[in-house]
Amino acid sequence: MSPSPRLPFRPRFFRGALRSNLALGGLLLALAGCDGRPAQNLPTPDAGPCVTSACLPDSGTAPPEGSAGRVRIAAYNVHRLFDTECASGACGGSNYEELPTQAEFEQQSERLARAISALNADVVLLEEIETQAGLTELQKRAPGFGYAELGETHTAASVDVGVLSKYPITDVRRHRARYIYRPDGSATRFSRELLEVHLEVNGARAIVFAAHFRSKVDDDPGRRIAEATASREIVTDAAKEFPDALVVLGGDLNDVPGSEALDAMEKDGALLRVSSDRPTSETWTYVYSNQRQAIDHLYLAPAGGTYVPGSFRVAREGNGYGGSDHGAVMADFHLGPALNTP
Repeated sequence: MSPSPRLPFRPRFFRGALRSNLALGGLLLALAGCDGRPAQNLPTPDAGPCVTSACLPDSGTAPPEGSAGRVRIAAYNVHRLFDTECASGACGGSNYEELPTQAEFEQQSERLARAISALNADVVLLEEIETQAGLTELQKRAPGFGYAELGETHTAASVDVGVLSKYPITDVRRHRARYIYRPDGSATRFSRELLEVHLEVNGARAIVFAAHFRSKVDDDPGRRIAEATASREIVTDAAKEFPDALVVLGGDLNDVPGSEALDAMEKDGALLRVSSDRPTSETWTYVYSNQRQAIDHLYLAPAGGTYVPGSFRVAREGNGYGGSDHGAVMADFHLGPALNTP
C-alpha cells in the first residue's frame, strides 16, 4: 500500500561522478571519417554462440499446456546515450552531461542498435537513455521494434529507462512518485522511473518492468534496498492483479546476488532471479576494479508465465557489449494463456 502523500519527504541529493567522454570520443573519431561520416560499416557485435534461439537447450523447453507461446526478454544498460542538446547548461569535457555531435550521436546509436538486434529479443528493457531522441534513434535503427516507451524523469541530463517491443503496448504505469522507505525508516523515491509496460504478445498479456536502481557512486545503500523492497511489492501486486500474465522485471540493479538489495527482491521466494540456474562464471555483466560482477538481472513473478530453464544468457564482447560497459542479459519465457482462452 502506498504511504500517505502528506508524509515528510526529504530527498537526498548526491553528486554524480564526473566521467570523461574522451574515450568515447576517441572511439567515435577512430570509426568515423574526417567529415564525420562512418569510414566503414560497423560489424554486428559478436554476442557469442548462444544468442540465437538455436543454442538454447532442447530438453525441458516444451511450452506448458495452454501457453500462448514463447518470448525472449532482454535488459541492456546502453551506457550514457546523451542527445545533442545541452540540457544542464554544463556539457562536455569533465562535466557529467556529454554533448556529442550529430555524427557521434548517430554512430553510438548505430552501434547500440546493432547490438540490440543481435540479441534476437522480442522485448528489450533499456537503461541510461537521456531523452526520447535517443530511444527514437535506437528504435529507428533496430528493425522490428514497432513500439517504444520512455520512463522520463524530466530532470536535466537524466539517464532514464525505456522499453523497445515488437508487440503492441496496451498500458503504461509509472511508480517514481511513490514514497519508498530505507531500512532506517527515512522516505525516498526511486532513483529513476520504475517503468511498467503491458504488452499483448500472441494474444496473451506480458507485463515488463524496466528498472535502474541507485548506483554505488556516493553510495546510499539504503535507497537501493528501498527500491528493491518496493519493486518486489509492485511486481507481485501486478502478478496478483493479472494472474494469467507473464510478469518480468529487468535492468541494472547495481547489486550482486546475496546483497541486501537482491535478498529483498527474493524475500520469501517472491521473485525468481532467472540467472540462478546458471554458473556464476557465466552471469557477470560488469567489471569493477578488475572484479567481474553480476549487477544486471531478470526477475520473474509467480503468475501465468514461466521461465525456460537454462535460457539465461549474457551477451558481451570483452567486458561490455555494443560499446557499453555492461553486458546485456536475456532469457526466454513461456507466456500464460491467451487472453481469449476460456
